[in-house]
Amino acid sequence: MARIDYCDTSKSNERTREILGKNRNANIFRMMAHSPAYFEQYCRLGGAIRHRGELDPVVRELAISRTGILCEAPYEVVAHKRIGKNVGVTDEQNAALENWKSATCFNELQRAALALTDEIVAMRRPTDATFNAIAARLTPAALVELQLAVGFYIMTSKFLETFAIDMQPVEQVVG
Repeated sequence: MARIDYCDTSKSNERTREILGKNRNANIFRMMAHSPAYFEQYCRLGGAIRHRGELDPVVRELAISRTGILCEAPYEVVAHKRIGKNVGVTDEQNAALENWKSATCFNELQRAALALTDEIVAMRRPTDATFNAIAARLTPAALVELQLAVGFYIMTSKFLETFAIDMQPVEQVVG
């Protein structure tokens, strides 16, 4: 059960209700709607991360799902495994994300991205070896997008867990 009540969206402004409607009134957004200005900007950045960059969407979704796993945010993991499946992440890859290092279903780019994700989440900064391995495989723009995606979803995972956002049926979960 959420730690505070979800926003009473009947009292929200028109723009907040519009954004909520576009996002299936998902619980995460019903909580964020307590701060309409932050909520709108969060959604703008999230939209850019998911729809406007050059980073391969499979790589992005693997990194986001792995971030949710490392941050122990089940809502995020469920949401982005579903989203990942819609952009080409295989069931085998989704199943292997917990122990990706021993899995054979990831290519070298995906492995380098997952290694970077692990270090971004766990360390002050990634090692030079890990950074250089992914930097050799991505353009500077895609590298920036990968780091920002991981950072954004660390924040999202922590938000979900701080407020104990209630899980919804998988088709309603938006991350």
